[in-house]
Amino acid sequence: MTYALIGLAYLLGATPTSYWVGRALHGVDLREQGSGNLGATNAFRVLGWQSALPVVLVDVAKGFVPVWLFADLVGVGLPWRLAYGSAAILGHMFSPWVAFRGGKGIATSAGVFLAMAPWAVLGGLVVWLGLTLPTGYVSLGSIGAAFALPILIALTPHQGGRTLIWFASVLAVFVIWKHRSNIGRLRRGEENHFRRKPEAKRAEPTT
Repeated sequence: MTYALIGLAYLLGATPTSYWVGRALHGVDLREQGSGNLGATNAFRVLGWQSALPVVLVDVAKGFVPVWLFADLVGVGLPWRLAYGSAAILGHMFSPWVAFRGGKGIATSAGVFLAMAPWAVLGGLVVWLGLTLPTGYVSLGSIGAAFALPILIALTPHQGGRTLIWFASVLAVFVIWKHRSNIGRLRRGEENHFRRKPEAKRAEPTT
């Protein structure tokens, strides 16, 4: 049961929320629109906030539920909570339903840590807003929040002690690595701006 829940956490994380919202409600394939990323930011940029909001909420829940619920169901401790959270994050980033593509993992990672270190996540949100709103670059806010999260966990009440801090540090490196193309565009002044909304092209009907 314990190992089976890792697979379930992965499949839950792999739910391609933004892809389904784009196809079902707007007839567009977000893999071919905007940045091509299957995350809430691209959903916001292409589809608008009304569609991006449920994407964010579901993506956060994909990380929160396995850590908060699955571990309690089988009565396991921190290592398994982190295993379930990691599986959900990897599922979000590499979903088998969309050719192992996905998002950058920010919202789902936030859900994982929300279950164990909610005050640190709140601080990370402040960092994200403080970098994103003035600049218009979500990637910059996400990188800054990922970098700050281990520090915030160390400074606020949380479940997990040093292990959680190390886990957050490793995850931060991974998330920043996932943003390497964004970092390159930021350096060149070519990064996508969340206030610029490109015209979405409708997806071709499948046969």
